[in-house]
Amino acid sequence: MKRVVLAGSISVMIVTLWSAPARAGFLDKLMDQVQQTTEDRARRKVDEAIDRSIDKAQDKVTNPSPEGPKETGEEPRQAEEPVARPKANRPASVKEPAGEAPAATKPAVTESPIGQSEAASKEKPSPLVDAGKDFTPGTRVIAELTFERDMIGNFPRGLKLKSGNAEVAMVGKTRMLRATSFGEFVIPLPDVLPIRFTMEFDFMGPGGWDQSIRFDDRSDGYAVEFDPWRGGIRGPNNAEFLSETTAPPKNGTFPVQIMADGSYVKVYMNGVRVANAPTAMIGRSREIRVQMKADRGQPAYFGHVRIAAGGRSLYQSLMETGRYTAEGILFDTNSDKIRSESAAVLKEIGDVLKAHADLNLVIEGHTDNVGTEAANKTLSERRAASVKDYLVKELKVPAARLTTQGLGSTVPVASNDTAEGRQSNRRVELVAP
Repeated sequence: MKRVVLAGSISVMIVTLWSAPARAGFLDKLMDQVQQTTEDRARRKVDEAIDRSIDKAQDKVTNPSPEGPKETGEEPRQAEEPVARPKANRPASVKEPAGEAPAATKPAVTESPIGQSEAASKEKPSPLVDAGKDFTPGTRVIAELTFERDMIGNFPRGLKLKSGNAEVAMVGKTRMLRATSFGEFVIPLPDVLPIRFTMEFDFMGPGGWDQSIRFDDRSDGYAVEFDPWRGGIRGPNNAEFLSETTAPPKNGTFPVQIMADGSYVKVYMNGVRVANAPTAMIGRSREIRVQMKADRGQPAYFGHVRIAAGGRSLYQSLMETGRYTAEGILFDTNSDKIRSESAAVLKEIGDVLKAHADLNLVIEGHTDNVGTEAANKTLSERRAASVKDYLVKELKVPAARLTTQGLGSTVPVASNDTAEGRQSNRRVELVAP
């Protein structure tokens, strides 16, 4: 009986000595241990489930079912391609860090046809591209801009900024010129644009803003217009060769291509021909003016610009348009004497005539408006006759296949108010009757 009382007393003493803080610490440690044990068990179950899944997958690979896949009545599903989402219009107040494309306009940059492999360009042909297959880039490069040597945040050294704000920025892994306001920049050229030339560049920007390019110094003349919604050519008095198009992506870069042969101009956007203008007097000069329309919230991007002389071949031009400007045929001043550097162009004409025995040509002579009308007409007739004489005597072309005509200054292709325009108007054209 005494032992029982003694044991009870000891128990009471122990409970009494175990203070409240001690009890609380013990309970906390107990709960932590329970939680840790529970988590360890959950992890083990997950690991076991993963191991079972891996074993089953490996078993299917190494021991495929001899019966093949079971039919379910459904078509096999293919991996879905990402869908390009239209760009949201961002408010002008949204700021963006310098040197970096804004989130709303920062897609992966599509590759320009410049330098693109033939295999890559044929991967996904568009059903709308049929009318655009006739683009032929010029072969003699006049100017090419990639901005690779320009610092991010600076305006490119090779261009002239007339107004507005623009700077070099990174779009993906490509440097492009980013415009963040309305304005204009100029691409200087080493010489006057030739009669036949092509221009290619990549563009990304807001839709409906009608970016434009002019090839002479006239503000009321013809201009090439482009944006993700439509593109083409706008002339004075609202003469338009514009086309609505859904071909360019609404959120991403796309190539713009221009092919000019005298007053015959074609415009392509993303491989689709959007303008086919036989009477677009776009003019020629020693600079190309790009009029940009953008703001901070919706910038416009220009990249990899390539300008080259040439384009369609002589025969292709004759078959498509009925005429060809032989810009390489040159004469001494106020003379019908052909200069020696014209030999290569004359040989090309002779080769085409030999290759196509059914082709006959009218040789037209044209001048600028300096001097009297009668003198210009006489000079143009003599120059056309000199070209025929060379083809017959030197290249053995039958004379019966060639006729001549002198038109003087009556059919200009550019303004005679500038030296560049007058140079363009002094020309020889070949016409397939």
